[in-house]
Amino acid sequence: MKTNNIMRVSYWIIMFFPLCLAYGQENGTQNFAPPEIPQEVKVSKTDNGIQLDGFLNERDWQTAEIVDNFFRTEPRQGGKIRYKTEVKFLYDNKNLYVAAFCSDSLGIQGIRIQDLRRDFDWGENDIFGIALDPQNLKQYAQGFQTTPFGNQRDFQNFNGNSFDTGWNTLWRVRTQRTDKGYSVEMAIPFKSLRYDLPKNGNTIEWGMTLVRYARRDIEVSTFPAIPQSFTPYRMTYAAKLTGIEVPPPSANIRVEPYALYQYDENKEGESLTTKFSDPKVGVDAKWAINPKTVLDLTINTDFAQADVDRAVNNLERFNIFFPERRQFFLENSGIWAGGFQQSIRPFFSRRIGLQGEFNATPAPIDFGARFTQRTEKNALAGLLVRQRETENSAGANFGVLRYLKNYGRENNIGIMVTHRADDSYSELNLENNNNTTITLDGQIRPTSQWDIQYLLSSSIDESTGKTGYAGRIFIGNDNNKYYYGWVTEYTDANYNPRMGFVRQNNVIRHNPGGYYIWRPKNIDWIRRWDPGMFVNYNHDATNPSQFQQASLYVFPIYTWFKDNSFVEVSFTPTWQNINFEFAPLGLEIEQDNYFYTRYLVRYNTDQSKKWSGDIGYNFGDFYNGTRGTISATSRFAPVPHAALTLDYEHNTIKNVGINNANLTTNLYSANLRLALNPRLQLSTFYQYNSFNEQGRWNARFSWEYMPLSFVYLVFNDTQTDIFDPSRNAKQFISKITLLKQF
Repeated sequence: MKTNNIMRVSYWIIMFFPLCLAYGQENGTQNFAPPEIPQEVKVSKTDNGIQLDGFLNERDWQTAEIVDNFFRTEPRQGGKIRYKTEVKFLYDNKNLYVAAFCSDSLGIQGIRIQDLRRDFDWGENDIFGIALDPQNLKQYAQGFQTTPFGNQRDFQNFNGNSFDTGWNTLWRVRTQRTDKGYSVEMAIPFKSLRYDLPKNGNTIEWGMTLVRYARRDIEVSTFPAIPQSFTPYRMTYAAKLTGIEVPPPSANIRVEPYALYQYDENKEGESLTTKFSDPKVGVDAKWAINPKTVLDLTINTDFAQADVDRAVNNLERFNIFFPERRQFFLENSGIWAGGFQQSIRPFFSRRIGLQGEFNATPAPIDFGARFTQRTEKNALAGLLVRQRETENSAGANFGVLRYLKNYGRENNIGIMVTHRADDSYSELNLENNNNTTITLDGQIRPTSQWDIQYLLSSSIDESTGKTGYAGRIFIGNDNNKYYYGWVTEYTDANYNPRMGFVRQNNVIRHNPGGYYIWRPKNIDWIRRWDPGMFVNYNHDATNPSQFQQASLYVFPIYTWFKDNSFVEVSFTPTWQNINFEFAPLGLEIEQDNYFYTRYLVRYNTDQSKKWSGDIGYNFGDFYNGTRGTISATSRFAPVPHAALTLDYEHNTIKNVGINNANLTTNLYSANLRLALNPRLQLSTFYQYNSFNEQGRWNARFSWEYMPLSFVYLVFNDTQTDIFDPSRNAKQFISKITLLKQF
């Protein structure tokens, strides 16, 4: 890389941050500190029983205390709320009840909801929700949210910004839609919450926040008041639910056995090459030993109902991160070090249950156990999984141990150890291969808007006898007027977490940047405009003077409109030093230095309407040639019970690589979701990739016949050559689960 290019990058880094900081400080942040004394909400006891139907007509609801002094955070912080919300609380010997009436002048006609799936995404639907901190930890919350049609979303939140959406617990909700809005009635069992009894008596206080999202006008309101730059789950701002006389914590055991039948066949022409047919049984169990401690067990584990991965055509020099989709590993995943970023993860559960290092074929899991203990002062967690031997891979044991210490208001420091031990496997000439990582990490939050996160990790690999190191530090300031931050990551050539994930080895990466947040008061059609820039600079870890890659992501137009439609116009000058064998999608790139600039224009419509779309065009030079990428999404959701989504990605690559090659790829995806109600759904997915001429069908029927008890029917058809239908692999799975809580 030429010296003047390096100086150009350095100039932008040096100039950008003082300007951003000065501009943000000059305009103020509009943040405010948490209250010294939280607001209190008195909860009354009902002895008459609550019929959970969404109709708030029981006598006790009429006399319960009303919470209606919500605080507006979007689209402008503060001011008059357009969509009024009234919330009430009751309890009996088994449940906490939450009732809400969410006013809307258009009534049913004003409702925005895209589909009826569980664990829906924030942003597309009208939402009402509550977050609870039953142990008053201030750094942890359990969230319960619903839509006007009663679909459920539950999650764990850590420190106000990190989510564990794989957490599912027993609770019920029913809703009713009227010409004045919609009503919500929730029943959250005390057994689904973790709480401590006070030393004297059994009357408790819980931290609590409420949120209402009126999607039509993008109005977000919270109780109590929480600054706009934070999520509604920042529990240092929480109010207090008081006066609840809870039963003493008792034996709390949840058992979920399953039975499954699976049929597989692979064909080559008219020949049936393999055929597999087998019934299977197993069980998952959860034991809340006490309010602080939970033990999870799984035997003969199965993940037949998990979502399938989407195909990706990778044109970059980095490893692709595919998220975990299996329920047992998703729950409580937020407690592991590095679990909320995609560059350096000492523990990544997707490495469990695979046949070999780079083989995506599943391997059976005989059993697994997870232990979690969380208190106000610390957290302790452990995981042990036994993977079964297959014809292509040895059996293996996976273990993780984690300790986290909380201190101050929102700070913590932790240590984590992972260990993987593969069995000896003489048939494949595989020897016992142990791999261990030791990780130190933590978070410091000196003020509510400043975050400092750090991670230091080492790996010890028995097969190579090498020890490797990795580290990451993030410093960021997030408030109502601007964001700026700096990330530096280090991964040496020997760092090899065989239970983890790294984006790239032998690299030091610097990623400073930020943006200004402008919400114009006199331009009604613009809701928010966030112009800014991020720098991405990579060089060798073994030889820090050896440059790898740099880019400037500059986005002068990054704008949301009044209806939350969005437009982006950006450009990315990129410097590349290719000094290794590199052939993305088979295009062999000559080892040399390259400079090119790429441009992006992207627009999406209001995603809450019946018809919505997203289209983007990424174009410009690409190494020694050119590349144009069109990505488009269209969704038709005429009613919440039916939604059709179509995705398309097209690449046109010209004169690239040693051979000045041309390449065209097309990636087609279609997803149809049908639902009778939130508990009875059918989802079908198809994807075709022209690059490898492979297509895949996935169809999944699910019926939640009792709370968290399901019947699943799953069909998979993988066509290894779309133009030769005789070459395919088919799979049919039927599965039933039954959840009982004692």
